Amino acid sequence: MRQAGGMLRLDDISFSIAGRPLFEHASAVIPTGHKVGLVGPNGAGKTTLFRILRGELHADGGEISLPSRARIGGVAQEAPGTELSVLDTVLAADTERASLMVESETATDPHRIADIHSRLADIDAWSAEARAATILRGLGFSTEDQARPTSDYSGGWRMRVALAGVLFSQPDLLLLDEPTNYLDLEGALWLESYLARYPHTVIVISHDRDLLNRAVGHILHLENKQLTLYTGGYDTFARTRAEKRALQAAEAKKQDARRAHLQSFVDRFRAKASKAVQAQARIKMLAKMEPITAPEEAKFHKFTFPQPEQLSPPIVTLDSVSVGYDDRTVLRKLTLRIDQDDRIALLGRNGQGKSTLSKLLAERLEPMAGKITRSNKLRIGYFAQHQVDELELDETPLDHVRRLRPNEGQPKQRARLAGFGLMADQADTKVRALSGGQKARLSLLLATIDAPHLLILDEPTNHLDIESREALTEALNDYTGAVVLVSHDMHLLNLVAERLWLVADGGVEPYQGDLDSYRKLLLQGENPKAEAPKAEKPAPKRASRDEILELRGEVRKAEERVGKLTTMLEKLDTIMADPVTYGDPIETEKWGRKHSEASEAMIRAETLWLEALDRLEKAERG
Repeated sequence: MRQAGGMLRLDDISFSIAGRPLFEHASAVIPTGHKVGLVGPNGAGKTTLFRILRGELHADGGEISLPSRARIGGVAQEAPGTELSVLDTVLAADTERASLMVESETATDPHRIADIHSRLADIDAWSAEARAATILRGLGFSTEDQARPTSDYSGGWRMRVALAGVLFSQPDLLLLDEPTNYLDLEGALWLESYLARYPHTVIVISHDRDLLNRAVGHILHLENKQLTLYTGGYDTFARTRAEKRALQAAEAKKQDARRAHLQSFVDRFRAKASKAVQAQARIKMLAKMEPITAPEEAKFHKFTFPQPEQLSPPIVTLDSVSVGYDDRTVLRKLTLRIDQDDRIALLGRNGQGKSTLSKLLAERLEPMAGKITRSNKLRIGYFAQHQVDELELDETPLDHVRRLRPNEGQPKQRARLAGFGLMADQADTKVRALSGGQKARLSLLLATIDAPHLLILDEPTNHLDIESREALTEALNDYTGAVVLVSHDMHLLNLVAERLWLVADGGVEPYQGDLDSYRKLLLQGENPKAEAPKAEKPAPKRASRDEILELRGEVRKAEERVGKLTTMLEKLDTIMADPVTYGDPIETEKWGRKHSEASEAMIRAETLWLEALDRLEKAERG
């Protein structure tokens, strides 16, 4: 891997696995400080590209250039549990700081001691514990949790520790592969805002549409063995690509017509001596015409949920119910009602009891006190990650369906699988050989096979790509049963949920705000329960005319600041898009730094503008 000034450059990369090419002469340039989302079909080679960047695999051809002494960091596939505390594990992830701290205890040479302390000051080593603790809190670890050994935690929680470690060590190139798969909504929102402020280059593989819209400024698209860098978030990329595909399809159509016209001339006149010269010219033209490939339609498998018959409301009522594990009560005195047309999202910080409530509703937990009344004919479907992990690895999807529907003919069984995107090949493949997304589809099929009146989904989008998430959203909106949803995917929640329940402080109650207000409160580190609007709140004192004028002035100034920064970023984007910029490493680094600083300033300016608008709106409402 060569050293380069101020950017990551991939030049003409080619790579094959077992004779199957994943990259063919692929190139891309990512300036220092850019936040990039890496997207592309499953199996296209996104994770393989990360392994090449980390030096675990070597490209068959081409060259990768990085800034000199650039540190590359990512999260390993597994995080082992040890007796070291969570906080100390994260602190140890910054290997330079850890080794300097050890050396500072034993060094005797005064010059070396001075060098060590100077370097420790440079890397801000003395605030390390506070920084590590802040990151861990953002990912769901309380102060008490941080003091426990990592061996106390499950694999998913240890992956959070590993993520905290790599964020704390602040590599120059941060590579994250589906980081939200083992986070809840709160952790995903925290990570989203952390990555937007991260001081170095980030490339993140993600199917989380909100993260790809908010945390990154560019999308690197891997398709047909090529890499294309788009400016903007995922929605901008999707729009641009759709326009490009439409244009490409139109061009391919025109070229097919031109080719057919030339071919008909050749076929008609090849044998006629008087036309032989023209026919030869046309043959040469045909040979030179490089084919424009019409884009394949996106492989789009919808989810086909069987629809339940209607039951009289309510289908479930809870009257003063308490629930927990052994002698530990998690939720108490729950009085709730669910109707068949409900679409309910469960909100609440990690550990408050969202999964416990899901299990109670799904009849996986018995109540400790109180009464649950369910409709006589009620059927319940339940999907959770542990069910995906409990699939029979040495059986095929067809075996799983056959066990639940032994009397159905095989064509009907296969049609069920196809309705969840598991076509003939996957239907006969052992589960252990399926991808994470295919296993999730199988589990969703098994959860809905009985056409449940109540469908409970606990993090259903892990391992599903963006197209599959869109298909799941459509299926849930068409579904005629009730849906109770726990998810870190804000895009899915926004499109599906019609009611919000907040699980907090041992209780469950309707959340009075919307998802945007909940997101804002979480990012401000406040207690959503305490902040939810109260009916009996006394009316605020009406703002005076002078106060309103002053607030309008603040809004105007903030808006002007955003406008100036927008103009500045547009100019900087033009400079960064010009290949000439990359001729001089010093110039490249200078413009990259300016772009990064302006981007960070824009985040701050937009926040101030929104806060000023909010204050003005409240004052004008009086």
